[in-house]
Order: sequence, then C-alpha cells, then structure tokens
Amino acid sequence: MLLTAPAEAIPVQEISVHHKNIKLFIKREDLIHPQISGNKYWKLFYNINNYLEKNPENPYIITFGGAFSNHIAAVSAVGKLSGISTLGIIRGEELQDKWRDNPTLLLAKRNGMNLKFVTREEYRHKEKLTEFLHKEFPDALIVPEGGTNKEAIEGVKMMLNDQTKDFDYLCTAVGTGGTVAGIAKFCEENQKVIGFKVVDDASLGNKISELTSGRNFNLIDSCFGGYGKIKDENIRFINEFKEKYGIPLEPVYTGKMMQKVFELIDEGYFPENSRVLCFHTGGLQGIEGANLLLEKQNRNLII
Repeated sequence: MLLTAPAEAIPVQEISVHHKNIKLFIKREDLIHPQISGNKYWKLFYNINNYLEKNPENPYIITFGGAFSNHIAAVSAVGKLSGISTLGIIRGEELQDKWRDNPTLLLAKRNGMNLKFVTREEYRHKEKLTEFLHKEFPDALIVPEGGTNKEAIEGVKMMLNDQTKDFDYLCTAVGTGGTVAGIAKFCEENQKVIGFKVVDDASLGNKISELTSGRNFNLIDSCFGGYGKIKDENIRFINEFKEKYGIPLEPVYTGKMMQKVFELIDEGYFPENSRVLCFHTGGLQGIEGANLLLEKQNRNLII
C-alpha cells in the first residue's frame, strides 16, 4: 500500500483567544488517517513509498520506539494495511512479559508487528543495533526512532500548503526534531517557526539545523517536568481545552505545546495582530496508556 495525499484539505480550526487581537488556529493533522496519525503519516510517506517502489521481494519494515510510541503504532498500522511484515525494537526488556498490559504494544501486536525488547543500554546504541539489523535483514527498510530522516523531512513539506502560508508563526511539538525541521525548511521566508521541545536534549537544536541546513526556527522548553511526565496542570488544561473547543489533545506532545502557546500569549510573546498556526500532530492513541498510569496513581484522567 502506497501512502497517498488526502483528497480533501485538512481542517484548520480557529481557537478563540482574547489578548492583543492574536488569531490562533490549529491544523488538524490528527484527522488525516484513523491509524496512521498526524505527522507520523507524513514522516512515513516517502520512507514507505520510496521503499515499495523498489519492489522488494520480501518487504520488511523495522523501526524503534518506547512503550507508548506513536511511531510504533503508526508503523504497525502501515504493515497491517499493506500486508508487510514489521518489527518493532522496543526500549525496556522489562516489558517482555508485560506488553499485553500496554495499549500501544497490544495494538502493535494486533496489527501483526513482531516485538523485540532490548535493554535501555542497548537501545542507547541504536547505531550498532541498526548495523546488526542491516546484516540480518539486508532488504528491510529500517526507519529510525520517531521516523526522523531526510525522507521524513520531505514528507513534512506536505503539511504546508495554501492553508498555512499566510500565518506569521508556525508551531509544532518537538520530539526527535523531524517535523519542526521540515516546517522550517519549507515554510515561507517571512514565517517564524517555533518548536515546543518536550524532551530534555541540549543537542536537539544542532540536530535540527543539520536537517534544515539552517536555523530559521526557535526552540522553547515545554517539558513540564520531563518527557512523558504528566502534571496535574497538563491534565486540567487538556480537559478544559477539549471541553471548550471540542479538540482532543494527548499529554506528551500537542497537549504540552498548546498549553505553552497559551502561556506565551498571556505573557505577550506574540506581537499584536499576530496570526499563529499550531499543528496537531496526532498521537491520540497514547491517551489510553496515559490514563492507565494516572489511574494507578489515583489521579484525574484525561477525558
């Protein structure tokens, strides 16, 4: 199955704010596909299509991810829909006997993905793992963690179109950096790109610069305690946002980005009359796993 561009334009919804006439919008990339959600669709677009156009005799897709990885979920869905075998290299050998209790990994298995659990130490050395995998599966497509590579950057270009060119600011959450790199590389010259960093990685700016051949972007810390950490204020914001605007947010990426955007608006970060567009990068499958953890901690759930 080759991935195709959607026949209809992705919805862009206005979010009402009352501060210095700021116009805030969100582009609903989460609606692009029910299983291959948001930016993952575009990051996989050329990776998958270029690979399948070579007509491999025994197509096989291998990738990497953590316990609640949106990327793992998306790749497993591609495999199921296209009839291609997939393998997920999962961080954390302690999950070997617990994957059935993990909604993301259970979904991946139901989609037909094989799972190989490795220690965190092994996972940190993904370059070595990749070398071994290339030798064992020479004809396989090996996609890096989060899907970030040159093909992904080209795919992200398709998130930009006539709908997005008249905004002053383009905002996206940042994990591995591929989405903000693609937006920064292909946006209009007058547009300012802001990446809302949800990981504590001091080298991320340099990595993104290498992917874009420039630095026409700004990174803003949006960790709220660390990658994957969910504070009560994050839950409260996500639930109030959905109740008010009818748009669900997940707690790791888009939820934290939107919360930080509202804080910046209140602080006067954006000049008066600015038009700000945020990209909803999907990942809503992660809500179920987050709620399982929150329930064990006797905390409020994400609605």
